[in-house]
Amino acid sequence: MHPPKEQRVVREWERNGAVSAAEARAAARDFMASVGYDDERQAEAVLLVVSELVTNALRHAHGVTALRLDHSDRGLTVSVYDAADEPPRTLPLDPARPGGFGLHLVRDLAGRLDVEWCPGGKRVRATVPLS
Repeated sequence: MHPPKEQRVVREWERNGAVSAAEARAAARDFMASVGYDDERQAEAVLLVVSELVTNALRHAHGVTALRLDHSDRGLTVSVYDAADEPPRTLPLDPARPGGFGLHLVRDLAGRLDVEWCPGGKRVRATVPLS
């Protein structure tokens, strides 16, 4: 007997101009509504992951080149593409320093953070699991 085939719904956005965190969150909200992703707690986790990954790309990686959202039986995967070759840096937690908590938050919500290098930059990906 073969396991059931995983169902996937994917949407990608590519822009020639800047993508803001607010635009990315709006795109994620629309995507979640289109696939019936209605768990409010998980939706908030996805929006936090989108915000953190997009903000990091804007601040440290020459901007966002594409955003991909992928819904499957495992959860919702957020992939942010940028034009930098350097991997994201996780700073040690320091309550005295402003900032530096974003990637820790993403890992807490998603369990892991994947980085894949591709032509012209990289993809940073995190999956918020279904409960």
